[in-house]
Amino acid sequence: MKFNLLKNLKNFAFIEVVIILLLIPVITVQAETSSTEITTIVPAKPIPKKVPKPLVYEKIIRGGMDKIYRQVFTALENNGYYVIFEPNIGKSLSNFATRWGDDYNKNKLDSIRSMVFCNGWYANQVSNIDPKLLALCPLNITLYGKGKKTHVLFVLPSKIAVGSKAYKIVKELEDDVIRTILSSFKY
Repeated sequence: MKFNLLKNLKNFAFIEVVIILLLIPVITVQAETSSTEITTIVPAKPIPKKVPKPLVYEKIIRGGMDKIYRQVFTALENNGYYVIFEPNIGKSLSNFATRWGDDYNKNKLDSIRSMVFCNGWYANQVSNIDPKLLALCPLNITLYGKGKKTHVLFVLPSKIAVGSKAYKIVKELEDDVIRTILSSFKY
């Protein structure tokens, strides 16, 4: 008796899942037609099966976080970018060291900082061509220190703009930010 009941419950669960899966498109269509808040995500061009690498620019510099951070900040400000926000991610995460225990800072990073920044001219140009790419604004650079090296990281916005009419201006922006990062270091 127990076996038959268990088998019937499994069959019922299977049938329930199938019914739910069949109803999902109907529910979705009704939600999309009855509300203006639902947005459909449609890529400009089909998403490539293989995303071009790398997606993140990385520059590793010998030197401590404070010095490298100041140099990158100054270079951004001197090259037409406005640093809007400066989160000290490492300090914020350190508040959870006890709570997270062995799961805290497994890579033994000394510091993590970020700069959130924007250039009004580029933001305007992008908005004129493809307003959806304003999702890139503001941009950010993240730095992390380990030992005597600081890693400067920048997500490449051109990888997001593939297929957009604004690709050219976004690539120009990306190249300018990388030039600005490189200009901040004295070799």
